[in-house]
Amino acid sequence: MNDAHWHLVVNHFPIIGTIFGLGILIAGLVLKNKTAVNIAYILFVISAIFGFASMYTGEGAEEMVENLPNVGDQVIHEHEEMAEKLAIALYVLGTFSIAGLVLNMMNHSKAKLVTYVVLLISLAAAFLGKQTGTTGGEVRHTEIRANATTQVGVQQSEGTTEDDD
Repeated sequence: MNDAHWHLVVNHFPIIGTIFGLGILIAGLVLKNKTAVNIAYILFVISAIFGFASMYTGEGAEEMVENLPNVGDQVIHEHEEMAEKLAIALYVLGTFSIAGLVLNMMNHSKAKLVTYVVLLISLAAAFLGKQTGTTGGEVRHTEIRANATTQVGVQQSEGTTEDDD
């Protein structure tokens, strides 16, 4: 397996894990279920670990795709910038989740406060995860880029289509 393959293997879990963790955390808060909240914390910590792995493999993946047709430096740069923001959010989320897990196990009075802080951070991380996933998809999937319809229109007016290649 090459660097791009490893990046694709690990880069989905930080996003999906954060979204699942957020859902479980909300359910745990609504149902007042400490076990569900703790499961969400564990998912957030795992998401942070996979976020680190995604950042670690990202540079090698960039080297492999940056010279491919229809892959521009701007698209890669946007994805890299968004991924860095997500990574920071995941590291903070993972750290607060560890604290929340410990406080829950000790039945500490600040455990509930940390849960609400984690909720806010996880909402931000889920948003950044969506943005990072979209910009990452745009690297190779030109059809989801914002200017995709403009590109198709220009190609068709020039008498070429994607199928002509």
